[in-house]
Order: sequence, then structure tokens, then C-alpha cells
Amino acid sequence: MSESSTKQTKGKQEAPELASALTDKERETITKLPYEQARDQLIQAVQALEAGGLDLDASMRQWEIGEALAKRAQELLGQVRAKLDAAQEEQASAGAQAGTQSNLDA
Repeated sequence: MSESSTKQTKGKQEAPELASALTDKERETITKLPYEQARDQLIQAVQALEAGGLDLDASMRQWEIGEALAKRAQELLGQVRAKLDAAQEEQASAGAQAGTQSNLDA
């Protein structure tokens, strides 16, 4: 097997990556979606898969769309979580200094 057709990780061989059914433009579009739209489109992709009746290529395409949409939604939720954590940390820090000399010096 050639190096280009297989990945090697710490002595183990992994299967070659399969070609994506999504274009770069489609992936780029998904990465710009707001959370609500990504969520709604993810629901549609899941419903299409659950309904069945798709051929293998169409099923794989819906799966890839769903994966990309789920990744986008998770990314946005992670950003919100980071903002909330930062706000809570700032609030806790401010509360710890409330009424102290260091708070009056500022």
C-alpha cells in the first residue's frame, strides 16, 4: 500500500479517507450558519434518513450534511458556554473583591 492511500498513526494503519459528498462551498456555507438554522437543517437531515427510501449515495450525503451541521451547532454552543463561563468567573472575582480595599483603590 502506498503512503498516500493509508494513514499511519503510531504503527497502526487506518483506512483511507473516503471522498466527501459535500463541496467546499457547501461546507463553508454550513460553517456560517447561525445556531437555529443549523439545528433546523440538522433535524431535516435526520428526518430524511429516518424516513428511508434514499439510495446509498443520497443517504451518505444526508449523513455528511448532518455531521457538518451537528459540528457547527456544537461549535456555536461551545462558544456560548465559553462566554458564560467567562462571565461567571468575572462575576465571582468581582464578588470576592466587593467591599475590599483593592476594590476601593480602582
